[in-house]
Amino acid sequence: MTDSRKLLYRSGVLAVLSGPSGVGKNTVLNRLLTQRTDLRYSISVTTRPPRRGEKDGQHYFFVDREKFRQLVDQGELLEWAEVYGHYYGTPRRFIEDCLSSGYSVVLDVDPQGAAQIRQKVPDGVFIFLMPPSWEALEQRIRSRGADSEETIVQRLTAAQKELAAVAEYDYVVLNDDLDRAVEDLSAIVSAETRRVTRTDYRRFLRERFNQNHYGEGTRP
Repeated sequence: MTDSRKLLYRSGVLAVLSGPSGVGKNTVLNRLLTQRTDLRYSISVTTRPPRRGEKDGQHYFFVDREKFRQLVDQGELLEWAEVYGHYYGTPRRFIEDCLSSGYSVVLDVDPQGAAQIRQKVPDGVFIFLMPPSWEALEQRIRSRGADSEETIVQRLTAAQKELAAVAEYDYVVLNDDLDRAVEDLSAIVSAETRRVTRTDYRRFLRERFNQNHYGEGTRP
């Protein structure tokens, strides 16, 4: 990033991605993160046991229920929820440190967690990842091969409720094509970081144009 861009685009954005289980949030985010060096991914804390191939500190921070409760009591989680019998939460400090350093942060949470974050971070950007059809979503959930039939039924039931939550979000991205979905998500993050209210335009005008009165308007 050039010095001019660093000066003008002073603030990152918190992008919250939600969608039903099986819609492909992790796949989309992993592709996006390989394309953008200005993004950081917020790793969740969970009491769920690791799945095959998952590593502590890379995919999740795996803790027991006692440690999770301590984090809640100490106000260290931006949001938390119980999902399918396990607790998940978003560490607050990591996000705050990244945003203050000018990085944008992207995280994936369910609609319940997104609602909590919206109350605490009203200027966050909330994005819903939509599957192309119910049949495609069910096939993806069943193809994982790691869940029992009981868990699959739970996920499908929850997915019906989660799909109805799309009206609470700022943007919707259709995941019918991976490359296009990643492109759409990246475009949203870029546009939001360029909102005038997120830039240091006054300082930019003073230092680069020797002007103190340009762009005063009525905005803060």
